Amino acid sequence: MSKMDIDNILGRLLEVRGGRPGKNVNLTEAEVRWLAQQSREVFKEQPILLELEAPLKICGDVHGQYFDLLRLFEYGGFPPEANYLFLGDYVDR
Repeated sequence: MSKMDIDNILGRLLEVRGGRPGKNVNLTEAEVRWLAQQSREVFKEQPILLELEAPLKICGDVHGQYFDLLRLFEYGGFPPEANYLFLGDYVDR
């Protein structure tokens, strides 16, 4: 698959900031697959033990709610200006 325009994709994902929850973000299947593959490669390169730097915002599980994630970033700052640790299912079990 050819290289996608990540800035364009991120721009479309962030266009819904401040909007009503449930507003659709129009991405093609190819863009979603490319993002998933790129994310997978980044995660594979990460060590098992992460050494994180303060200050750090610790968050629970957002249950896949994109608008909740945007709200967290709007409150605490968007990466890379702010550091986050998402605990995911660890807080649910």
